[in-house]
Amino acid sequence: MGTNRDVLRVPGFRRLAFAWVFSNFGDSVLFLTAAIWVKQLTGSDAAAGLVFAALGLPALLAPFTGRLADRYRHRPLLIFNNLGAGVVILALLAVRGVDTVWLVYAVIFVYAISSYITAAAQSGLLRDLLDTRLLAPANGILSSIDQGLRIVSPLAGAGMLALWGMHTVVLLASACFLAAALILATLKLTETVAARDAGETFWRSTTAGVRFMARHRLLSRALLTLGIAMGATGILNVTIFATVEQGLGRPPEFLSVLLGAQGVMAVLGGLTASLVIRRFGVRRCMVFGVALLAGGVLTTALTFLPLVLAGAAAVGTGASWMVIAFVTLRQEETPPGMQGRTAAVTQVMTNLPQVAASMLAAVLIGLLPYQVLVMAMSVGCLLAAAPLLSRHARSAVPAVAGEPVVTGEPADAGDDDGTGTPVRAFDGRRVE
Repeated sequence: MGTNRDVLRVPGFRRLAFAWVFSNFGDSVLFLTAAIWVKQLTGSDAAAGLVFAALGLPALLAPFTGRLADRYRHRPLLIFNNLGAGVVILALLAVRGVDTVWLVYAVIFVYAISSYITAAAQSGLLRDLLDTRLLAPANGILSSIDQGLRIVSPLAGAGMLALWGMHTVVLLASACFLAAALILATLKLTETVAARDAGETFWRSTTAGVRFMARHRLLSRALLTLGIAMGATGILNVTIFATVEQGLGRPPEFLSVLLGAQGVMAVLGGLTASLVIRRFGVRRCMVFGVALLAGGVLTTALTFLPLVLAGAAAVGTGASWMVIAFVTLRQEETPPGMQGRTAAVTQVMTNLPQVAASMLAAVLIGLLPYQVLVMAMSVGCLLAAAPLLSRHARSAVPAVAGEPVVTGEPADAGDDDGTGTPVRAFDGRRVE
């Protein structure tokens, strides 16, 4: 397995990472600032919260966006998708008051669909661009860029909103997406596109990623671990406010300190994930990440600030290791022509359980002490590691990272994957 320095020597990856900086900044600066803007326009917390609902609902369409990403060349799709996002969000310039707030929800919903297309298409592009040994460090670097910008860009967006208004934020975000499209236009590579099977139905093609991952001996267990862990951490979105106010006796604004510690360690987690994978393998890296996540979550039930800060740092590192290890495994094991659809399954399993858990916690926190929810969340995180600790999971992955993984019955893996493309025993991965 290569290092961060090895992958940065690849000119194509440097261009992709540079484009990722622009598109990611545009994304991060837009969605949080839009929620603050709606709060200003309406004075309603519920109306502001609907912005996040509009952002999350397109996860239900992920199987279709994944199929789209697999049916067309990734680079042109990413270029046109960024161009489209840059144009669509300009419609926010027409919002003038409460009567036109509905336009914010519509634009955010359409824009969110484009972000899922970007995630699916970029997964396939990365797989075609890099050797297998460079996927883990590449995913780590892209994740670190993502986490780093999530710290900086919301502050920049909120500052611009206060000083110059939302229209300035919209224009900046649009320019970022256009810049990403221009950078991607300079990228050159040979791409893989799924072969079309004349006898293949639309539904069978759309759900091929689900069937492939469900049949895979290790991927199916890793996906279950990811879904359980992300669902458990969804509770943290609700209980963290109680931790700050009731546990630490601090004002709500102090949450930014905890999120800052988490974000910084998430960046470092992204940069060190390839080292952990190279030393211990992808399965153990996921297990280590889940363990750090569970321990970090548990500290939020405490009232001692240094331990809570250490826990926030552990959450950032653990989540990065877990997600990067899973995405790397998925990319390596998925045939090139199915990268978009398996990426879509990953998006669903990381978003929907978290949203559902947050909604449940919002109800339960009025009935139970927040410490009870925190302990339940920590136990849930620990249980998430169980599928990867089973005998079947241990036998499905070699001790040395980068070697082929046994995927299951030869009849499933040696024929075809439901897309008309031959399935290779071992193949692909990415972060997003």
